Amino acid sequence: MTVAVETGLWQLDAGASTVALKHKTMWGLVTVKGTFAAVRGNGEVAADGSATGTLTLDAASLDTKNAKRDEHLRGADFFDAANHPEITYAVRSAELRDGAVQVSGQLTVRGISRPHSFTARLTGADADALTLDAEFTVDRGEFGLDWNQLGMIRGLTTIATALRFTRTA
Repeated sequence: MTVAVETGLWQLDAGASTVALKHKTMWGLVTVKGTFAAVRGNGEVAADGSATGTLTLDAASLDTKNAKRDEHLRGADFFDAANHPEITYAVRSAELRDGAVQVSGQLTVRGISRPHSFTARLTGADADALTLDAEFTVDRGEFGLDWNQLGMIRGLTTIATALRFTRTA
């Protein structure tokens, strides 16, 4: 990271953080949007400025403002939250380069793990808190979320995050 981001341990401030998704459905005519209500995470910034950490989402906490759809998304056709209650992103490295944070890690959904990298923006940092914003796409088919009645669901899912971490040690 930068000199403004202190080395040590950091904890996600779940109340000040959001993880949302959006995906086109109904043959691209409707965009389904949702947020995960239960999010937790932590990280560590090393002396060389690199960072590692973990972000965990409660799969059953996805809220799209439609109870019937949410129940379907939690079920076996999609997240299978009863058998795979967590979605995790394990950050293997995060480094500030040219004003952006290059993040590399492993995304696990439905027990299937895949490497995934994206670019985040450090939108705020001081000795006690930092905020990272990112938007990236995920191919849900890579994680066994391939239910697609009548070809209604196509394309990639967009994930948008605003993650605030506070220094713990």
